[in-house]
Amino acid sequence: MDKTLQTELEAATFRRLVSHLQQHTEVQNIELMLLADFCRNCLAKWYSAAAEEQGVTVDYEQARELIYGMPYKDWRDKYQKEATAEQLAAYDRKQKAKSD
Repeated sequence: MDKTLQTELEAATFRRLVSHLQQHTEVQNIELMLLADFCRNCLAKWYSAAAEEQGVTVDYEQARELIYGMPYKDWRDKYQKEATAEQLAAYDRKQKAKSD
């Protein structure tokens, strides 16, 4: 497989992942963080960093809008639920384990 085809396949896969996350708004970011150690916000940060590596400016909020499919505030207001005490405790344990 040549590099161009590989890049095209990776881009298509990324677009499908983003579309999947946009369609599954019931999946909360805290759940993604606990299970996969990344969330939609992480994807936005990675997108912004990748753009910067290419000499293109895509700020975090612009990247978030691309990942969420709408302004983050709108997504948060429509779909984000409060994290439970159990989820927050699990997240804190995970973060502590990463720093140890």
